[in-house]
Amino acid sequence: MGAYVSNILFGILFFSLVGLFTRNIRRVIRNIKLGTAANRYDQPKKRWLHMARIALGQSKMVRKPLSGLLHVIVYVGFVVINIELLEIIVDGFLGTHRVFAPFLGGFYNVLIATFEVFAALVLVSVILFWTRRNVMRIKRFWRAEMKGWPKWDADIILYAEVVLMGLFLTMNASDYWLQINTQDPHYLTAGSFPVSQWILPLFDGLGVAQVVAVERISWWLHITGILLFLNYLYYSKHLHIILAFPNTWFAKLAPQGQFTNMPEVTDEVKLMLDPNADPYAAPASDVAPSTFGAADVADLNWVQLMNAYSCTECGRCTAECPASQTGKKLSPRKIMMDTRDRLSEVGAALNKGKQPNANTLLDNYISREELWACTSCNACVEACPIAIDPLSIISDMRRYLVMEQSAAPTGLNNMMSNVENNGAPWPFNRQDRIAWRDEINISK
Repeated sequence: MGAYVSNILFGILFFSLVGLFTRNIRRVIRNIKLGTAANRYDQPKKRWLHMARIALGQSKMVRKPLSGLLHVIVYVGFVVINIELLEIIVDGFLGTHRVFAPFLGGFYNVLIATFEVFAALVLVSVILFWTRRNVMRIKRFWRAEMKGWPKWDADIILYAEVVLMGLFLTMNASDYWLQINTQDPHYLTAGSFPVSQWILPLFDGLGVAQVVAVERISWWLHITGILLFLNYLYYSKHLHIILAFPNTWFAKLAPQGQFTNMPEVTDEVKLMLDPNADPYAAPASDVAPSTFGAADVADLNWVQLMNAYSCTECGRCTAECPASQTGKKLSPRKIMMDTRDRLSEVGAALNKGKQPNANTLLDNYISREELWACTSCNACVEACPIAIDPLSIISDMRRYLVMEQSAAPTGLNNMMSNVENNGAPWPFNRQDRIAWRDEINISK
């Protein structure tokens, strides 16, 4: 009867937490769909290769060798170790123990040994990550936008990884002890334990019942911790664990830094420049957009909103940004974090069946000073390890300021007036420019 109770409790735990995760992921998808349309289904072969190279192959992550190597270890370890999660789930529902061992034979020993080696490597990597962040205090982890929750979020993940790996190794060590010291058929001889065998001295002096308790508690805490971690992703920057793959698949494949023209504007310009055009003819795009550019998250396209949810807050974009390096207010990482925070605010209102408040992404989250500090150099996009594009959001918001509010900085307004009147950015008319050319003997 006790076994059935355990199975029922496991079923309740599993379906409750997986159900909560499913609900949260649906909310993320709903929030992303608040964005405008964007066609990112072209060139599927190129997109698959792009995703395989960047998300799966970690090609941009390893450009910084040390942090890249540590991240690859944690990434591969996370994937490999969670293969055992399949067995834990089956055991939880059926009340079995190491159910795959009889079917895999000697290969099962190789699997368990591999899991343990990766668990140890993950532990070392996580400790080094924590040291880099909190002892060495690398500058990009300590900017203003990383105070408060972002700082705690990064550390919570590291602590959670240590706890989960520790529980995994403790579970295996106690299981191995029981295989050696009891004849209980439930603890069949299976697996190889190159790492957890060093924990066995901790069980000296304990009885069988006590070690069984350690094994069961570790098993329950391990699977519960994984399911809780799964639900924590919704509230964390580590949602990129799931979104990195679609984010790189749907990434912009056009030349880096190429601006996206609005068809409505392009058609109007073509009409103005065509000497044979009928000035009274309607342009091809006869339906004007609701707004030019973006003032709030609903004005951005859905790929940009997915970018915001995918941001890892690693700060590589900001570290490479020349505006940030020269003391300007701009931080591309903050642009993505602010976009996600505003989107989460809108989503929270929708969850309650209410309309979002009167805040907007522009001004309430992202200042105009930040937007105009951007040099459009594309360094942030090039630096991002999962192909996020902060520049596209900055460009769309600046487009809104110029086309909807006529709120370009004075210098930019002067430059555009000079181009319109003088054919060049400088405040000299054509005759003066020609005279200057002749004065310094520049040939035509």
